[in-house]
Amino acid sequence: MPEISRFLGMVIRMYWDEHPPPHVHVEYGGETAVVRIDPLE
Repeated sequence: MPEISRFLGMVIRMYWDEHPPPHVHVEYGGETAVVRIDPLE
């Protein structure tokens, strides 16, 4: 998936077409955090 940024050992990727809702993965030191992007309605 598209990599948005890489800094201080963190990699941030945006996933919008994998499955709803769109979300961001932040990877650092072998760990992953997933942040959902809820629709703004």
